[in-house]
Formats: sequence, C-alpha cells, structure tokens
Amino acid sequence: MDKIFKIMAIAAGTLLMVSCGAGKKDKEGAGPALEDRATLITTAEAVRMDVPQTEVYPSTVEAYAINNIAPQTGGRIQSIRADVGSFVGRGQVLAVMDAAQLDQTRLKLVNDSTELARLKSLYEEGGVSKSDYDAAEMAYNVSRRSYNNLAENTYLRSPISGVVTARNYDRGDLYAGQPIFVVQQITPVKLLVGVSETDYTKVKVGNQVEITTEAMPGRVFTGKINKIYPTMDAATHTFSTEILVQNSDRALRPGMFARVKVEFGVNNSIVVPDAAVNKMQGSGQRCVYVVEQDSTVTCTLVTVGRHFDDSYEILEGLGDGDMVATKGSNSLKDGSRIQIAKNN
Repeated sequence: MDKIFKIMAIAAGTLLMVSCGAGKKDKEGAGPALEDRATLITTAEAVRMDVPQTEVYPSTVEAYAINNIAPQTGGRIQSIRADVGSFVGRGQVLAVMDAAQLDQTRLKLVNDSTELARLKSLYEEGGVSKSDYDAAEMAYNVSRRSYNNLAENTYLRSPISGVVTARNYDRGDLYAGQPIFVVQQITPVKLLVGVSETDYTKVKVGNQVEITTEAMPGRVFTGKINKIYPTMDAATHTFSTEILVQNSDRALRPGMFARVKVEFGVNNSIVVPDAAVNKMQGSGQRCVYVVEQDSTVTCTLVTVGRHFDDSYEILEGLGDGDMVATKGSNSLKDGSRIQIAKNN
C-alpha cells in the first residue's frame, strides 16, 4: 500500500513539472513583450539652411481717409451734384444748400467794406478817431469771416479726392443730421496688420511688402510700411503696422479681404520635416525624437521658428546632421526601440 502511494506521489510531481514546463514554454513562445518591440519609422537628417523670415497676415483694405460732407447748420438742400460711385476731386462742389442767409451776409459784408473804405479815407485826413476806424475794421473782419463760413456751409466741397460711397439725401430735402455724402480716398489705400512683438525690432518704416486679395487671384500688389504704432496690445502681444498701397488704378477697394506678406530677412537655421515635430500633451512644448546608435530614440525638446512648405525651422535643440524620426514618430516615447523602414 505504501508503495502505491509513493508511485502516485512521483506521478503527481512529474505531472506538475510537465505542466509548469509547458506553461513556461507557452509564455516564451509568445515572443518578446509589447514594450520591447521595435517601432517601424522613417527618418530624416536635420540640415542647416537659409530660412526666409516670412509671415503672412490677414487684413482688410481701408480707405486712406474718410470724410463726411455736411453743413454746419440745418437747411434746405438746393441741389445735389454727385452720386454714389462718382469720383470727385479735391475742392469739387458736391451739394448746394439754400443761399438766403449767405446772400444777406454778403450784403452786410459789402456795406461793411464800403464803410471801412470811407472811414479809412477820413482817418488818413484826420476826420475820424482811430477808435472809430478800428471799430469799422473789426466789423468788416467779422462780416468777412461770417461770409466765408456760410459760403463753406452753403457750397459743400469735397476736402479730398476720392469716391462717393454714400449719399443720404435728395434735392429739396431738409438736412437732418446725417452726412449728405461720404467720400473715401482710395488712392492710396491702407491696411493694418498686427505683428508679433517678437518681430518688433525687424519692422522698419519704408520696408516693402506684398499684398494679395481673393477678389483678384494671381495679382500681387506692392506696398510699404508707412507707420508703426507705438504701443502693443497686452492681450495679443502684437503691435499695429500700417501698410500703404498707392493703388493708382483704383483696383483695391475698401472692405476687400487681403493677405499681407512681410519679409523679416533670412536666418541660417536647422530645418527638419514637420512630421518630425510632435506637440507634447498637456504643454505647449515640442519634441523631436533623435535616433541613437543603439536603435533607440531620445525625446529632445526643441524651439520651433517658421513653418514653411512641409518643414519647420528649429531655433534650439538640434544640431546639423542629427537623424530624427519622421513617419511613425507620434507612436514613440523616450527610449523606444525603433526599426528604420528599408525604403526610408
């Protein structure tokens, strides 16, 4: 009986060893752990090259100047001499108001002028006092100023050369507060762009820029930086720059959407494909995976500059000749094993 129990114990032990061995074999047969598997990637070499420092800013075409044409006081509109879309010259009469008050003021001016001439002759002969002559001269000057002011507000002239963009009254209407005309100067036109504060020292008055519009695809307009605003927007960290375009053919019109291309010079920088640059989750930092000799990668933090075509300018973090992961880099982490694709 003892012999039977001994045989059973040996058999059970053997079975246990076989089971354990089989389990180990199965585990080993499953191959390497997932974390030890190599990630298939493509690579590119970081190269140093000249990178144009170019930025394109959205903007809207604006009139260089806008004038609201209106009289100083109310009155009946006697005639209208322009319409929306009319191109008018500086000093051109656009509307005439009722001239009754102007006629009265003209009559007074003529009388004051005549009286002044009479008293001047008497004063030179000693016939009147200087105070009487001075009073007559003051009365004439007041009448002259009143007449000139009324003339300006009766014959309404455009102070600029431009195009009429609004007309709010017809002949015979009583002026009631709105401008009779709105005239916009469109030769030249201007555009405002918000430039990043990092480029503040690179912007100079007189620098040329290129402007394109959706309304005229394929046509490039040349402008120049006319004014740099002295303060920055604390929220956006940008400063306004005024671009002037001569627009001699009047092709650009206020309200058009435009893109302004500004050149800030050229930097000699490291460049890598944009597929190599990964944004780290939870932060604004960028990482490039540098390929090491032991077929692993190192996550290297970089500072990016301009993005152009399908490449990034790298300002800090990489050296000329560094081999970086491109396709498949978004599946990597620091220290990952990699396998470079044969058709890299």
